Amino acid sequence: MPNITISVDEKLLKFGREYAEKHHTSVNALIRNLLEQTVKADSAQWLDECFALMDRASARSRGKRWKREDLYDV
Repeated sequence: MPNITISVDEKLLKFGREYAEKHHTSVNALIRNLLEQTVKADSAQWLDECFALMDRASARSRGKRWKREDLYDV
């Protein structure tokens, strides 16, 4: 797994370490989880927007079932 380097205020790091210790984890794990949740939330929102766009699209089959050969006649 690749490593990254970040800069944070000393006080913030101290509080982060205390929080991590109380929750039996590490600052590294806290940051990794935060990044994962942020990215997943954006991905879920993007997917929801795609489905909403598909629902609004005017290209509807209105229940018609297409055969492969019919598609070439268009």
